[in-house]
Amino acid sequence: MLREGTVALLRRERDIQIVAEASNGQEAVDLASQLKPDIVVMDVRMPVLSGIEATRRIRESLPDVQVLVLTAHDDDQYVFSLLEAGASGYLLKTAPISELVKAVRQVHDGEMPLDPSIARKVVLHMSGKGSKSSAVVTTPSSEELTARELEVLQLLAQGLNNNAIAETLSISDRTVQAHLTNIFSKMHVSSRLEAVLTAIRRGWLTIAS
Repeated sequence: MLREGTVALLRRERDIQIVAEASNGQEAVDLASQLKPDIVVMDVRMPVLSGIEATRRIRESLPDVQVLVLTAHDDDQYVFSLLEAGASGYLLKTAPISELVKAVRQVHDGEMPLDPSIARKVVLHMSGKGSKSSAVVTTPSSEELTARELEVLQLLAQGLNNNAIAETLSISDRTVQAHLTNIFSKMHVSSRLEAVLTAIRRGWLTIAS
């Protein structure tokens, strides 16, 4: 029922075509092999073959087929197993349909959309810190960002979406997007997650307990 509802909503978009539906992981692998779609929207817990193994098989045999995870599960074991298997994005089923549509387009454009809570898990995992942490920004030593861009970067690391960042800083969504565009350009990155991870690697951003 959930799958059929998701399909019906995605079919409303003129630039998205549904080419098949699968009721289990093995069927997803078989259909992907036959049809070679641009994107597979994948759940985690499925009959016959898990979403993790299905994602791994699809990505290994069909590297041009991207997998966008859409699930109710945000457990670390699922998140990191799916990302390691090659998933190109990870959304929770609590996300509005507009976010799913946006994520499908982002994956198609080579971006890696993540639910804010998932993005934070990844940042904490990559930095080797526990879950009870906060983001701390230090002044970049090169390719300097403005004070406001640093604030936006800090809030990105905390897993906030554009609306939440706008509310926190008392600015408009459009201004947040402009700051993100500038940050991406200055840091030579193409996604929110990549910006945060790059800042961590450069020592601009640390995760403090």
